[in-house]
Formats: sequence, C-alpha cells, structure tokens
Amino acid sequence: MGNDYKTKDKFTSIIESALQVFGEKGYYNATISEIARSAGVSEATIYEYFGSKEDLLFAIPGEITSQAVQFLESMKAYIKGAENKIRAIACGYFNLYRDNPDYSSLVLLDLKHNRKFMEADGYREVQKAAGFILDAIEEGMSSGEFRDDIDPYLVRSMILGTIEHIFFRWHLKGRSEELEDFVDLMLDVIIGGIKKEEQTRSYQINITLPGEDKPPAGR
Repeated sequence: MGNDYKTKDKFTSIIESALQVFGEKGYYNATISEIARSAGVSEATIYEYFGSKEDLLFAIPGEITSQAVQFLESMKAYIKGAENKIRAIACGYFNLYRDNPDYSSLVLLDLKHNRKFMEADGYREVQKAAGFILDAIEEGMSSGEFRDDIDPYLVRSMILGTIEHIFFRWHLKGRSEELEDFVDLMLDVIIGGIKKEEQTRSYQINITLPGEDKPPAGR
C-alpha cells in the first residue's frame, strides 16, 4: 500500500511539474532535466514512467481530463434537460481553461494540431469529455427539446470551437486582458438556433347570449 502511494505521488508530481514547465516555457523549449528538478525526482525516474518527453506531453491531458470525466459521470444524472447539461459542461470547459492557464496553453498551442496525439491514450479521455456535449445534443433531439434536423457534431464543434478560439487568442495576447465569462451569451445564440419551435394552437370561442342569433361558423 505504501509503495502504491509513493508511486502515485511521483506520477502526480511529474505530471504537475511537466504542466508547469511546459506552460511557462513551451513544449519545445522545456527539458526533462527542468521537469525532474521541479518534481524532485531524477531524469531516470521520469523515463521509468514515460518513454519520452512527447509521451509525457500526451499524458497530461488524459490525466487532467479523466478527473473532469469522472465528475461529469457522477453529476449528469442530476442535471435535468439537454440545455442545462450543455450549459453545465460548457461552463466546465471555460472554468478548466481559465483557472488552469498552463493546461489550456498546452492543449491549444502545443497539442491541438499534433496528429500523433490523436493516437495516444490521453486523446481518448479528451474524446470522452467532448462526448458528453454530443450526448446532450442528441438527447435534446430525441426528447423534442431541440430540432431533429440539426447535425449534432456541427453543433458541438460550434460550442467547443468558440471556447477554444477565445482562449487561443487570450494566450496569444499573453493573457494580458481580463477574460470575461462569455459562455451563457454564446450558448444563448447557439441554443436559440437549435431549439424546436413550440407549436402554438389558436382557439376560437363563440358565446351566444340568450335572444341572440348564433354566429356563423368561423367567426
């Protein structure tokens, strides 16, 4: 048991240190020796857990996203309605990227366009997280909350793409501007476009008082 805890502590420490060093210096400028010093372990220890610097890079999103996936899996049953689920998940993305700038920088600047990452185990965890939004959209289409003629993959791309674009620009500008919460305003526009229009029925009531002729039908 004790060795398991030590192993987990080392693994977590390496991940956290790598995230910090990669976030501050960029993946290509960071070195394993810097990460080892920050984590308080030897370079050899890092290579025991990760075969290369790139493997370490790919492991970070999987480790962090898996925690978010566990939380979403535990909470989704308590959130009623597809729109509410989408808003909760989108806010989760926003908070994760804003409160962990080293992580969002790593994902958006170093990993987003890395094709090798799509073959890594960590990418599957990222897919799981994105899958929650897709599930919520499809749920809304099935329940009649959303239109049934929309492309759920396109809607998901609109939501996540907007969030990623805003944070991408934020990082390129050196995080110098205060980042306001735009999620609700963005979702108001997108969800407003996919919601199913309520069918309203028109009722006509004719009242005939005693002594009056009955009005003709249709009046």
